[in-house]
Amino acid sequence: MLHVRPATPADARAMAELLNEIIFEGGTTAITTPVSRTDIEDWMHTDAQRSAWRLAEDDTGALMGFQWIAPHPDLPEDACDIATFVHSGNTGLGVGSKLFEATLRAAHDLGYTWINANIRADNAGGLAYYKSRGFEDYAEKRNVTLEDGTTVSKRLKRFDLR
Repeated sequence: MLHVRPATPADARAMAELLNEIIFEGGTTAITTPVSRTDIEDWMHTDAQRSAWRLAEDDTGALMGFQWIAPHPDLPEDACDIATFVHSGNTGLGVGSKLFEATLRAAHDLGYTWINANIRADNAGGLAYYKSRGFEDYAEKRNVTLEDGTTVSKRLKRFDLR
């Protein structure tokens, strides 16, 4: 059984480990250098009053994935950015769906009117995930240079909260 709950700083190490596995595999996240527990904790504390972090775990407490929303300087005040990370091998099991249900409630509670997803154009799984949640394309960024020097395009998708 899958359980979704608010993530806490005590979860930061497990979230960093999951994210680092995804970074190491490459090709899906714009984050290209490993992150630490402290990095995750710092992100959780940045704009904490306007952010929400959700974590999915199984009955044994094993981390299946996590998702967060937070304000972004390139977005208006009524919009937040979203990031989703699911443990390899756990895609297609409903982890992302359960996380998004909880994140939607949090976005409403925080007063946001829309959610922005900024996805690498070569991330077919991520594009499909956000499309299946109802996100719609509204812009594209071309020739974005990532921290490791990789150049990618990014698709911006929008989900209007109704």
